[in-house]
Parts: sequence; C-alpha cells; structure tokens
Amino acid sequence: MAKVLVSATRTGWARAAMIVGALALAGVAVAMAQGPAPAAGVQKVRFGGDRNETRIVIDLDRAASGKLLADGATDRRVVIGLPNVTVAGDLQGAGQGLVERWAIDEAAGGARLRLDLKANAEVRRRFLLPPGDGASAYRYVIDLKSTDAPGAQAPVLRPTLVSAPVKASALRLKKVIVIDAGHGGKDPGSSGANTAEKDVTLAAAKALKARLEKSGRYTVVMTRQSDTFVPLEARVQVARRADADLFISLHADSGPDAATRGASVYTLSEKGTERVARVLEKDDWLMKANLPGRDRAVSQILLDLSQRATKNRSAAFAETLLQSVGEETVLLRRSHRDAGFIVLLAPDIPAVLLEMGFITNVDDEQLLKSSAGRGRLMDAVASSIESYFAAQTRIAAR
Repeated sequence: MAKVLVSATRTGWARAAMIVGALALAGVAVAMAQGPAPAAGVQKVRFGGDRNETRIVIDLDRAASGKLLADGATDRRVVIGLPNVTVAGDLQGAGQGLVERWAIDEAAGGARLRLDLKANAEVRRRFLLPPGDGASAYRYVIDLKSTDAPGAQAPVLRPTLVSAPVKASALRLKKVIVIDAGHGGKDPGSSGANTAEKDVTLAAAKALKARLEKSGRYTVVMTRQSDTFVPLEARVQVARRADADLFISLHADSGPDAATRGASVYTLSEKGTERVARVLEKDDWLMKANLPGRDRAVSQILLDLSQRATKNRSAAFAETLLQSVGEETVLLRRSHRDAGFIVLLAPDIPAVLLEMGFITNVDDEQLLKSSAGRGRLMDAVASSIESYFAAQTRIAAR
C-alpha cells in the first residue's frame, strides 16, 4: 500500500474573506459566519497505476473543482488550477507511473497542481467524489493515459490539441452517452403478440439518440444501429473505448402473467461487483492486471476507487430515471433492482439497464410499438439524463 500512497501535509483553514452576503446551510448544526465558503485544504495526494494508466487522487477537506491549464501534449507537463484551494507552502514529491514529480503551490485565487510526466500522456478524465464508501474526505481524481504505449490508438483530437488546446477541451465538454439497444440479429429477445424485443429497443434507442443530439449537449454512441448481433462483452467495450460518461441499455421485459406491466431499472449488484474484477482480468479491459510486473495491489486499489464511485453514480441516475419515466408509464412495484448483467460491468462508467415495460402485456406492448409512445418515453429518459448531469455539476461546484 505504501507504494501507491504519497501523503502531503494537512493544511489549516484559509483566513476568513470579506463578508459578501448571508449564507444559510440547511442541516448544519453550527451556525456559519456570513461570507464566502471557506477554501478547501489539501489533506494528502495519492497515486496508483503504471506507465500506461495512472490515477492521481487529491484528498480535500471540502469540495473543490479544477481547471485544466496544460494537458501535457507539448512539454510533458500537466497543470491544473485549483480555485479556492489553499496549501501551507509548496507541497511536492516523487510521483508514480506516468508522473515523474508532482507539486501543489499557491496561485492566484487558490492553488495549482503541476505534474511532470515521464512519457507522453493525456488527461482522460477529472471528477470529484464526495465523502462516502468509507472515505471521509472529498477526492479530486485525475486519470492519465499514455499516448505512446505500444499498440495504443492515437487520440482523435491530438492534432487539434497541439495547435489549439482550448478548442479541443471545449469539444470534450459534451457528455458522451452510449445507448445500447438490447438484443439484435440472431438474438430476438422476448416476444410480444406482434413484436420482437430487438425491434422496439432499436427504435427506442434511435429516438433517444435523436432527442439527445438535438440538444447539442451530447455526443451519442450506439452499440448497434441496425438489426445486428453484438456480443454482450463488446457492448461494454464500446462504452470504454468511447470514454463514456453514461451507459444506458434499453430492454423490454417479459413474464408468464400477461397482466404484469411496468418499467424498471437495474444497476450493478454486489455479486456483479465481484464479477467485475474477474471479467477485467480475463478480457484485459481496464488495468491489464495480468501483465508481467503488474502490482496486483495497485490494480485492486484503482479498480476499487472507480467501482465504488461508479456504483453510487449509477444508483443516483437510476433514481432520477425512474422519476422521469414514471411520469409517462407505469412502474413496477419494486422498480429499482440490481443484477450482475454483463452490460453493467464497466467499473468506471455509470450504467443502468432500463426495462421499458413488459412486451408480454398488451398495454406496454402497444406503448413500445407506437412511435408516439416511444417518443414520450425517450423524452423522459433524455430529461433524466439532463437532470443527472445538472446535479453532478452542482455537486462539483459546491
């Protein structure tokens, strides 16, 4: 464990700033003085990974956001601004994996993280995790990936990134949504009186894609766009290659009782969580855990960090999704369920499986067959996606 944890000295609170207004915090037992929210203090800095993928975790005593100032594309240095974050002097140390050395120093309006890299790499994602799952601190996470590893594909934005990094970053502000139309090709799925599941899921996926792209806020990737068979494992690989922010798999339920109807949402179960590590190791999706020289403890720490946060975000989206879908169709009595479905196994991508209704029920089948009915249902799904990301943005802003 000592190999992957690099601690920095805990800082004190920042000096109080000028009072600018009354700030009421519901649920806080101790009354706060009027003024801006206190700055976040750095508790420690941790590293995990290797020369292919490296994760940096900054533990903070309060929520904070970051701004990418230099992406490492030209000079092997990543710089991230940390507004409203304080440090007691300069913090620095040796890095790990792709990072040669790191430092956090004071900057205008907060602090600045500098990462000197050992090799060419890019920042794949940055996000804030709130306290929970046994962690008492906020965790600002930065994931790096090598761009000159053997066999690695060149990033699509690399030519633009060198000449105009600001424009390239702006492009990635669009959230990437992967829509998985269940079944397809030789796998028809369940059957209704006059409908095959594979047909209604594809039609619904296309409707949702159109709705999301119309907003201009999303990049949409489909696991299939026609009546073709796609293996379950390949569907998750599509999401990981796309660096997806959200994965939603569309299905239609079935049952022996034709009176049973209603939509439901599945997220990954605890048994499914245990299955993730086995699938990753077999198919080498995330950590390449079976490569010679790989520290398996490092792999497990990285996997655990991703997995716990992803399950929480998946559950949050599932609840938001059910609220929206419930306004357009009937929900099952126990509408939020868990299972170990393969399409939910990506450890770093929030994922849900939506059963849009029972294709074996005449009312649900009619809803799913109808273009207007599917449209209303997918409008509800799209609205839930927008609400979910708006909530995530509010959490990060706090």
